[in-house]
This record gives sequence, C-alpha cells and structure tokens, in this order.
Amino acid sequence: MMKKISLSLLCVILTLPLLSQEREYLWNRKDMPHPSASQIAEMTDRTSGEDFNPEDNRIPYLDWFEAPSPEVRNGACMILISGGSYQCTCDVGLIAMWRKRLTELGVQCVNFVYRTPRPEGLPIYQTAWEDGQRAVRMVRSEAKKRGFDPEKIGTISMSAGSHLALMLATCSQTPAYEGRDAVDEYPCHINWAIVNAPAYVTTDGETGTPAIREGYGPDVRLSDVFKFDEKTCPMSLHHGGNDIYTPNGSTLVYRQLRRMHIPAELHLYPDKGHGAFGLERGIEFLRQMGFLGKVPMQENLMERYKDDYGITPVKENIWPDNCTPDFQKHQCSPYIEWYIPSELKTKAIQIIYSGGSYEGNDPDGFEVAPIRRYLNEKGMAVAVMKYRTPRPEDLPKHITAWQDLQRAIRIVRSEAAGRGLDPDRIGIMGSSAGGHLTLMGVTSSLHRSYLPLDELDKLPCNVQWGIGIYPAYALADGLESPNSQGGNEDDAILAPEFSFDLKTAPMLFIHGDSDGWAAMNSVKTWEKMRSMGIQSELHTLALREHCFQYHASPGTGSYTFMDRIWEFLTAKGFNK
Repeated sequence: MMKKISLSLLCVILTLPLLSQEREYLWNRKDMPHPSASQIAEMTDRTSGEDFNPEDNRIPYLDWFEAPSPEVRNGACMILISGGSYQCTCDVGLIAMWRKRLTELGVQCVNFVYRTPRPEGLPIYQTAWEDGQRAVRMVRSEAKKRGFDPEKIGTISMSAGSHLALMLATCSQTPAYEGRDAVDEYPCHINWAIVNAPAYVTTDGETGTPAIREGYGPDVRLSDVFKFDEKTCPMSLHHGGNDIYTPNGSTLVYRQLRRMHIPAELHLYPDKGHGAFGLERGIEFLRQMGFLGKVPMQENLMERYKDDYGITPVKENIWPDNCTPDFQKHQCSPYIEWYIPSELKTKAIQIIYSGGSYEGNDPDGFEVAPIRRYLNEKGMAVAVMKYRTPRPEDLPKHITAWQDLQRAIRIVRSEAAGRGLDPDRIGIMGSSAGGHLTLMGVTSSLHRSYLPLDELDKLPCNVQWGIGIYPAYALADGLESPNSQGGNEDDAILAPEFSFDLKTAPMLFIHGDSDGWAAMNSVKTWEKMRSMGIQSELHTLALREHCFQYHASPGTGSYTFMDRIWEFLTAKGFNK
C-alpha cells in the first residue's frame, strides 16, 4: 500500500525489539573525528529510558540483524538510516518495519546509528557524514564474513537520514575524514539508495530548516553539498507533495541523476506531509534493477487481461452528421463506447484513449483494453474514445483530437445521470500522444477548441482528474519528436498550448525513466501543478522505456502500474 505508516501500526511496531544480533562500534573513542561531549549515538527508544547514561553512548555503531534464510538470500545488504533532524535518531518503527520486510526478501539488514544532536561549529551533517562513510566501509569489510556481495550494498532512509544517504550516494569520492586504519582502505560508495522525504536538499533549507520558500524561487537550487561524483548510484526517491521539506528537492535530485544517465525512480504522493511512503515501490525498484536477484521473465499485458466480463459496449458518434469541426476526409470517424459493469461500485466515470503520435489510435489496443477491463472489474464505468487521426493538415497536430475530447466529455456528462453515474466525477486518461491530449483536457477546458454547435456545447468540458501515461510532446525540446535533451535542462519549458486555467485538475503520472519522450514531461508538469497548489501523483520507473507496460516482469512497477491508478482514485476520493 502507498501509505504512511499508521499511528496504530507504529505504536505496535515500537513495542517490538529491533532484534539486533550483534553490535559493532564504528570508532575507537580516541580515533573518532570531532568528538564532542554534547553528542550521543543511540535510538530514542533507548535514550528515553531512566537508566540511559550519555557517557556510555558516545560512539556510533552498526546493529547487525539476523541473516535472511538461505532459501531467499540474494547477496544484498541494506543499511537502515533513521531521521530526526540531525538532532536524534527517532525512526524506531520504520527501522523495525524495513528490517522485517527486507529480511523476508533475502536482504541482510544492518541499522546504522550516527551521532546527534547537530555538532557545534560544523555543518549540521558533518559528524553524521563521517560516521556514514565509516559505516559503509565497515559494512563492505564484513561482506565475505556475512555472506553478501560487497557491491550490493544500499541504503534506505528517512528525512535527515535521507539527506545523509544522499551525501553517501553522491559524495563518496570526497573524504569526510582522514583515514584511521585498515577499514578506511575500503571504498565508501553505495550501490543504490531508497530515499524517503530527504530534508535540507534545496538552498532555502540547507542550513537545517524546512524549505523557507517551499523550494521555489530564482535563487533556490539544489544544495551544492551533493557532489554527484562518478560513483553516484541509482536511487528511488519518495516524497509527499505537502512536505515542509520540499518535494522539489527530490525532483531536482532526480533531474541531476537523469543528466548523468543514472537510472532512477521518483515517487511523489499527493496531499502527504513529511513521512515515509511507498516501501513496495522501493522494493519494485530493487527488483527491476536486479538488486534482489534475476529479474523475472516479462509477461504480455494483453494476455493478463483478456476478460470483458460479458459487457456489451454501447457505441455512439461524437459529432452530429455533417457537423464535425475542421472536418478532413483523410481522418477516421471519432466515437465513444460505453463499458458499464452490471454491478456498479462507484458512480465515477473514466474516459480512456490510446496514443499513436496523433497518426493513429487504437481503442482496443494494449494502452486501453487492459485498463478498461481492470476498472470494469473494480465496478467502474469506462467510456473508450477513438479520436480523429492521422494528424490534420494545416493545423497543429492535436487540434482535431482536442475537439473530439471536449465534445466527448460533454456527451459523457450529459448522459451520466441517466446511466446511474455522476456527471461531476469524470476523469480522462491517455498514453503517449494520448497523454499529451490528456494534458490538454486537464489544463485547458476553459479554452474553446471549436464553436458551439448545439445545447450540448453549453455543458462544461472540465474534468475532475487526469491520468497521463508517458505523455509525449509536453516540453519545448520535444514538441514533435523524442526530447532532444531528455527534458532535463532548464530551457525545456512546458509546451505553450497548455493553459493551466482555473479548472486545471489533479493528475496521476506514470512514466518510464528511459523513455525517449522523456519522463521530465511528467515531472515538469507535476512541478507546475504543485506551484499552482494542485496536488498530483507521479511515479517514474527505472530502466523502462516508452510502452513500459506492454511486456513487464512480475513484482515490478511496470507490472503493477494499474494498481497506482486505483490507489490514486481512492486516495483522492474520486471512486467513492
């Protein structure tokens, strides 16, 4: 589930022992850099005890947990890093949850406890960074003894711990301290990072505060403490859309990773504050990257979803006879088909259509039929649209399709009540060029695409949500073709046709990280919507290209992507 750990579950987990089998201290007291009588190294569940003695807890340490069973062991090791504003290490419940889930998957887990509170007269992260580099070296030195691969070491972290994880992930070639002994001869790079809610990432909060201007402004950028050196590793970044430690920090890290051609995922959760979300998305990232072992064989999406559940579609033309605006003989005839399950479990309506470069579109293909069947099985009505293609002559590529979409929305709204549905709970969804069309429908419903024909055109054509699957043509560096710069540069601005008017609706974006029609189409649209106060959801998928869902491996995000659709509708309350 894509949820922050609940308070009740957290209370239960907090009562569980962390089940450490062995503790290793990182330093001899005399060799520890920047020792301070004001710092300790211990989790808050222990510091709150009556018998806690700070003097006995000055040295940071590793707590090694039980090894995974031989049947599932995969040679991976995960370093667990708590947050706590660099003032404490407080995520006892998260550490317990991560340890349990990852150990079940065959990963060796070790809890890393660094020095807090913030050091005096030094950067807020300095002693934790020293401890972190030492911890990675010590973990790597233990690989043979404990049965994992020294080049399969990753981190999972939270908040300030995620700031520290980003330091470890991007700055391993910059020594945080002078070497002490043989352990320091081991390299301190990590091989991946699952980064939850990283704090202090943008320059408006890098001194240790929430992002003062929410990560926006001409002078706000990614903090330069992150070096992004040649050993920077793949990452899965997770952030709540309402986090006071701005999610723009995660989008900026993601953009830099893309510039360096480092595989990455970005998972952004609407209406969520500061917290750890989407553990299963992080696990799917590990599986897709091969960190959990051999990636499962891919399966065909159309073979997985073949059942129409006995539904007979009802087809109707979008335009009255001889009234099609900008009619062109070489284009197909547009229509919609209603697919309504016999037992409705929601009054919401999803309109779906395919991509095809605005040169063709297939309402029965893999971008439409499986999702329609999935939603019908959930008890949701679907209206499938075929819009006019190929591209119109002497007009922008999307104009006739946009006209069809605005008219189709009005038809669906006009017929909803008579079909037992809600005319004010309509969403649109498209892939590729259809994703671009969805952006038109979501952002520009107050912008008329054709002159009114009849009473139907007096109805509004705005929608309550949109779903964009690898939308194309959304940025200025890819208006007609794959993005020339990957959408990563500052001059890759949003396409001018999107109005972002006052009826702009929230969206769910799902995009392959390796898509030539770049994932930044989705990311930069998400950033724009957040700047307007619109909370949208976004997931990018490591190593995945255009049409990521057509063939996908079980247990990866490309395989489970339709569940993100239902979870988004549920979280936003659209499918009640």
